[in-house]
Amino acid sequence: MLNKIIHDALMIWVTIEPIGTVVLFAALTSGLSPTERRKTATMAIIYSAIILLCAILVGQLILAAMHIQLISLQIAGGIILFLFGLQMIFGRAATTFGQSEAGHDIAVFPLAIPSIVGPEAIMVVILLTDNYLYSVTTQAITAVVMLGVLAVTYVLMLLAEHLLRIIGKNGAAILERIMGIFLATLSVDLVIDAFAGIFQWTIPKP
Repeated sequence: MLNKIIHDALMIWVTIEPIGTVVLFAALTSGLSPTERRKTATMAIIYSAIILLCAILVGQLILAAMHIQLISLQIAGGIILFLFGLQMIFGRAATTFGQSEAGHDIAVFPLAIPSIVGPEAIMVVILLTDNYLYSVTTQAITAVVMLGVLAVTYVLMLLAEHLLRIIGKNGAAILERIMGIFLATLSVDLVIDAFAGIFQWTIPKP
């Protein structure tokens, strides 16, 4: 169980990517008052938690209704996570998520979606709470881990100015690239595990 908690925490961390969110949050809220910044951070985390909890509760049911096998999502998710990891490594993720839409609450876009909760984060929480592999208790623990990562992200957002002053933009860029390497590695593991499962299914039993 401890190994799964650590694995889940790492997977959720690198897909939510709090460091990149902190950099984006600091840039988007530089002109706001401390109260407005706190409110924006709070709402962004609330929206993100609702989306991810809904993905955990009904994500797999929606896939089943669409006749999509979870192993197909695992392979597709692994490929997408790998591409996202490459974006982080080459510094393109922040540029992709750094554009806001006029007339929209920045807590919703681009902070909650797609900075904190991108497609990769939704796919990961669905895969980590597979109804066929994990009990309700284990899925609940994964949900708590996810909420814990969001709580840490919230604290980092509130400390954004101080953190960036300490590590600097170069330090943040280095951390983002390191997380990208971890994400790319974990995504390859997802695909390997999926194909290993397919191979086991196709081997005739003696």
